[in-house]
Amino acid sequence: MAQNICLSQSSEDMGTAKSVLLDECEEQFGLLNKLQNEIILADTESNDAESNEAVNCLNAITAELEQWQEMEPKLLLTNPEVLSAVGKEELQRLNNQLGMVLSCSQARLDALKGILKREQTWLTDKKDVLNAVSDRVTKLQHENEKLSEHGVLLDMKRKINNLKDYHSGLMETLSDMLDEHFPLPDPRENGTKKKRAAAFDAEVNLISLSEIIEKLTNKTLETPHDPYVTTDDTFWQPYTEMLLRNGVAIRHPDDCSKIRLEMFF
Repeated sequence: MAQNICLSQSSEDMGTAKSVLLDECEEQFGLLNKLQNEIILADTESNDAESNEAVNCLNAITAELEQWQEMEPKLLLTNPEVLSAVGKEELQRLNNQLGMVLSCSQARLDALKGILKREQTWLTDKKDVLNAVSDRVTKLQHENEKLSEHGVLLDMKRKINNLKDYHSGLMETLSDMLDEHFPLPDPRENGTKKKRAAAFDAEVNLISLSEIIEKLTNKTLETPHDPYVTTDDTFWQPYTEMLLRNGVAIRHPDDCSKIRLEMFF
């Protein structure tokens, strides 16, 4: 009840202060209107005056303006109770406005926090996706490198096999050609003059011309530092001489029983 009485008394004081302030404002407004009317009348009368009077009037107004500028403004009211009541009302109004501004700012801040949270969640998801994609790309690159190396090895093996097949075919063709055109001597044909010139021991197992060339080739490839092959009774002398005379093979400079394949490169 005491609080209600205080509120009622405060409202009455506020109303009294407002009425006093309004009365003072109306009084000052009336004074301003009176001064304005006098200025208007003075301007009307000065239109017919001489120029020197206008100058004097201007000087007087200027001096009065300077005086007003030097004067300190005075309050309309000096009653502390009235000023306190008016100040409280103004502060209350300002407080309400600031409260509204605070509420709006808080709401805006909450909205921005929600947006920030959603953006952070979106950023986290995107980072997870990016990491997953990067890992997948790295894995695929490793797999591609392995596949590339494996493919190169397979291609190399295929080429080597093809080369081996081609080499085997050439060797077979060469062997067939040599066996056809350069056969081993037949013991039953020793009666002819030509065969008597190339007599041989029928009990010795002679090797064919293709086998001689194969031995020379293998020796050159396996031990290039010592490519010489020692000839024995299995090497038919006419074929050995033919290889030497045609530049296919050469003798050892110190041992005539050794021959090697001529270096064609």
